[in-house]
Amino acid sequence: MSAISEAGVVGAVDKELFIGGKWVPATGGRTFDVQDPSTGTVLCQVADATPEDGLAALDAAVEAQAGWAAVAPRERGEILRRAYEKLIERRDQLALLMTLEMGKPLAEAAGEITYAAEFFRWFAEEAVRVDGGYAVAPNGVGRFLVTRQPVGPALLITPWNFPMAMGTRKIGPAVAAGSTMVIKPAAQTPLSMLALAAILAEAGLPDGVLNIVTTTDAGGVMEPLIRDGRARKLSFTGSTAVGRKLLEQCAEKVLRTSMELGGNAPFLVFEDADLDAAVEGAMQAKMRNIGEACTAANRFYVQRGVVEEFSRRLTERMQALPMGRGTEDGVVVGPLIDEAAVKKVTELVKDATERGARVLTGGAAIDGPGHFYPATVLTDVPAEARLAAEEIFGPVAPITPFDTEDEAVAKANNTEYGLVSYLYTSDVKRALRVSERLEAGMIGLNQGVVSNPAAPFGGIKQSGLGREGGTVGIDEFLETKYIAVSL
Repeated sequence: MSAISEAGVVGAVDKELFIGGKWVPATGGRTFDVQDPSTGTVLCQVADATPEDGLAALDAAVEAQAGWAAVAPRERGEILRRAYEKLIERRDQLALLMTLEMGKPLAEAAGEITYAAEFFRWFAEEAVRVDGGYAVAPNGVGRFLVTRQPVGPALLITPWNFPMAMGTRKIGPAVAAGSTMVIKPAAQTPLSMLALAAILAEAGLPDGVLNIVTTTDAGGVMEPLIRDGRARKLSFTGSTAVGRKLLEQCAEKVLRTSMELGGNAPFLVFEDADLDAAVEGAMQAKMRNIGEACTAANRFYVQRGVVEEFSRRLTERMQALPMGRGTEDGVVVGPLIDEAAVKKVTELVKDATERGARVLTGGAAIDGPGHFYPATVLTDVPAEARLAAEEIFGPVAPITPFDTEDEAVAKANNTEYGLVSYLYTSDVKRALRVSERLEAGMIGLNQGVVSNPAAPFGGIKQSGLGREGGTVGIDEFLETKYIAVSL
């Protein structure tokens, strides 16, 4: 893509707040810079919302709630379907926009647009399947009616690593259920969400149903909305530390919450595994989104009989990955999101090597413009290394050998997180046995990608609450009402 087309894609995006169906500046005309992480240059400025702007967005959502809840489910679904089609039509343009603000390679960004669109298609179909019930009371005298209604205005907070898909994964079920929204995208990647707002408006979403506040003061803008009492739902994707704080704030007004938090995914490879498939799965689980994913494989536990061969093959694959700006042809490893991300990865690798881990490839940040860290493989990583307990969020694969199945499961479960675990084996009994023993909300059994709009996404322990996607995803935006009928 040329510099002119890049500027054109950025220039086509409205950069103000989207409140009540209108684009409006932030109070006082405040703005903040959006940077290209591959060069450090400023792409543009967008509105920097104040707490007053946040409350205006909540006002709009509250005002629109009753009318939106009364819209027929079929019409809500048709709006999502039209938005799905527009996302697919504009995939290349939206992918370039995402690459510029987030850094991931164009091919991967295009894949995310397709993935994001699928949430709209899925929930377009779920909108007309919200069910209820009718039953005879046990004593035969009365009847039970059960209906499900929109939870009401919802607050949505999305991360920077999947700036389009994390939005559609929340917006889709909210629209399908009949709930209005205020959404705050990450300050690093606001452009994708602003582009999505325009698409939803084109698709016929009524004014006030979706409101977007971009801001560098996330806590200052969102906490008053949580404590206001009129919003009845919070859905957050981000770190466990921030999730804990939000849960404390939600407790005051007893808000319904959905939390998709941090991960520390183990990747188990047994001696009977298909090593070709295991290495391919490892590349997918580790290098999707440059390792900046809550589902990324964070700890590789490989049975001792194959650890040397697995390490060799994985190292060869990681060494061969082209690194550069995501807009360049053939690039697989783009930049990390910012300098802080590079610093964290650097510290984790340094800690591991000082404790005895060996670097097989990579292992040092790249000097020059942009926030680059090469694909890295470490072996003989000790259990006390920080990266065994902390989410890496970068292209680093730490390998540790194990001897027995019990040892592997114990190592895998030795974490406060429980989002996803990966498992490679050719033994069917072991596959099922270990899958049941692993403490995670999702299992990748002989596959390195688990995310699918038609499946329930979420974790246990300190990786979150609730599920997104699948047939249960819409439940997070519905309340169940029981009506007792006397005959």
